[in-house]
Amino acid sequence: EKTASSYAQVAGGGFNMMVSAGRTGMKVVFGGQLGSGPNGDFLRAAFAAEGIETLTPASPPMDSGNCVAMISGDAERTFVSWPGAESRLTLDMMAPVKVTPGDWVFASGYTLSYPGSRDALADWIEALPAEIPFVFDPTPVIAEIPRPVLDRVLARTTWLSCNTNEAAEIAGPGDAQTVAIRLLANHCPKAEGVVIRAGAQGCLVRLAEGGIRVIPGFEVDAIDTNGAGDTHIGTFVSALSRGMQPCEAARYANAAAALSVTRHGGSSAPTGDEIPQFLALRDQAAVAQDL
Repeated sequence: EKTASSYAQVAGGGFNMMVSAGRTGMKVVFGGQLGSGPNGDFLRAAFAAEGIETLTPASPPMDSGNCVAMISGDAERTFVSWPGAESRLTLDMMAPVKVTPGDWVFASGYTLSYPGSRDALADWIEALPAEIPFVFDPTPVIAEIPRPVLDRVLARTTWLSCNTNEAAEIAGPGDAQTVAIRLLANHCPKAEGVVIRAGAQGCLVRLAEGGIRVIPGFEVDAIDTNGAGDTHIGTFVSALSRGMQPCEAARYANAAAALSVTRHGGSSAPTGDEIPQFLALRDQAAVAQDL
């Protein structure tokens, strides 16, 4: 038996990605399902506090689910989830979600792992206009997504962001460069690139045009790694949407993720002011070291 040192109820999952994109200057809206109970009310308040509009009405029959995230002393985490309203989705529910030129669309593997939502979301993603960039994070539940559904979503993906385990689950074992090449060649034919995240080590960026680069991470004293991947994706997409080049955007995202793990809570993403300050200090330190 273990006794926790603290407890907090926070909004999580895709919310963390949306927060990180919003805090770095992107206008963010939510098109999934929130419940009609205390959990749904809690989430709506969290969205409102971050200026994130919810496009769909509350799900009448059920509340939003929850996830218990247990953070150990070494900052690692274990999750136990109970799905709720977010696990039920139909195309009719998605009707209020309209995309226009200039929009970016993000989807999480969690919604594709639920039998009651995966087919509708895959249909909706496939129907997106060709000019709309689609960003996909398969998440740790990737093994629970039926392969035909996963293949359909990957075929429409513009940018894939996943960790090393998720990349290997899709494309088979191997070093990150080999796996990245296979992801683009065999699984994501329309992608502009893939990002394979490696935690504190940073990430690898492979572009469809052939460039490949390892973007080093930043050494920090981590206290809570929950939400770091979400923060990385949100800031990466936000940076790309502002015209930043992919490798520069990946370094920006590495900095955001590094800052986020020095703070408790999943939605601990830094602001657009904090990230350049962090990078400037690190660059100054590197110059001083070279001297």
